[in-house]
Amino acid sequence: MAPRRILAWALGVAAAAAALVLLVLPRGAWAAPAADSCTACHQNLDGPLGAPVAGMRDDVHARRGLTCASCHGGDPRRAGMDAHDRRAGFVGAPPPQQVPQFCASCHSRPDVMRRFNPKLPTDQLARYLTSVHGQKLRQGDTQVATCVSCHGVHPVRGLADAASPVFAPNVPRTCARCHADVARMKPYGIATTQFDEYKESVHGRALLERGNRQAPACNDCHDNHGAVPPGVTSVANVCAQCHSATRDLFVRSPHKEAFDVLGQGECTTCHGTHNIAFPTDEMIGGTEPAVCLRCHPAGSSGSAGASAIRAGLERLKGAIGEAEGLLGRAERAGMDVSESDLDINEARTQLIIARAATHAASLSAVTPPVQAGVAAAGRARAVGEAALAELAFRKRGLFVALAVIGFVALTLWLKLRELEARHRA
Repeated sequence: MAPRRILAWALGVAAAAAALVLLVLPRGAWAAPAADSCTACHQNLDGPLGAPVAGMRDDVHARRGLTCASCHGGDPRRAGMDAHDRRAGFVGAPPPQQVPQFCASCHSRPDVMRRFNPKLPTDQLARYLTSVHGQKLRQGDTQVATCVSCHGVHPVRGLADAASPVFAPNVPRTCARCHADVARMKPYGIATTQFDEYKESVHGRALLERGNRQAPACNDCHDNHGAVPPGVTSVANVCAQCHSATRDLFVRSPHKEAFDVLGQGECTTCHGTHNIAFPTDEMIGGTEPAVCLRCHPAGSSGSAGASAIRAGLERLKGAIGEAEGLLGRAERAGMDVSESDLDINEARTQLIIARAATHAASLSAVTPPVQAGVAAAGRARAVGEAALAELAFRKRGLFVALAVIGFVALTLWLKLRELEARHRA
């Protein structure tokens, strides 16, 4: 046999033997492990074992370079189930009672978090353990919220991601997944009407309907990781995070001591809790639907004081309305009344100050801004009156001018008739 034919025959036998080996041996015995065997394997699985791979495309951790093994451990360089090596730290999916510590293995370490986002606080676990959720979890209640209940998992989205369950406008619905569930809340004796009430409140409409992210959601009042219900003694401080000026006025009012003695929540007694309505002047006074009547019966000194405060507000609103009416008439007639803008704005500002001053529950606190506002409205009204007077003068002048022109025109016409008559004669 020629050497060349012998070499070809040997190569053919070797190729056939190699093919036979590949067919007989299991895939795991010969395949080179993928760079990340977690993804390579789980992307071919269905259901909950495959979903994490798809979800990680939108995961904030994956975008920062973290992989499955960063959280779940194991050896992603090894193929198949060999990657689930507990000697390599594989922990799989933690049970609910271990989730907070699981996340905190990174999020409680400043040295780790500085590598990714130095602004993120690292005290979330400590605060969570002080919360109602954390305390219940430590007592063995696995139905309470943990990190993944609110932030989600596979993917965990960033706070600025509009699809994140903790994106500000989504927070109320995220909390409502549990707190609006009657069956889930029944063992705790917690009401489930909060979300429905919040949706109709001044805060809820601003956040959910108008997208105003300055409006408070659940976590702004109840806190995030350290979630607790505000108590009677702390609710005013919670509200003061946004409404500091009215809180300071209330502290100096006679209501402060009375509410402390009665054990009533300072802000919530008048404004409510989750169902806070837009405040109106009708809330003040000695007649329905004023909230003052809840404590001060009609005819009492407290009711009389509330009526006097309301009268001051109505006086200022009336002065502003009259001034704006006059200015509107003048402007529609074509008169320039822009010099009144500053005074009108000042009057409106004083009305806002006067309304805030009602929290001092004192006529002496409301009177100064009312008087200042009435004075500003008076100046604006004077501009309107002057403009209308000038308009009337212009109209009279125009009438006189038209009369003179008409007289001259008639005289000329008569003179022309006279000249024509003479010419014909």
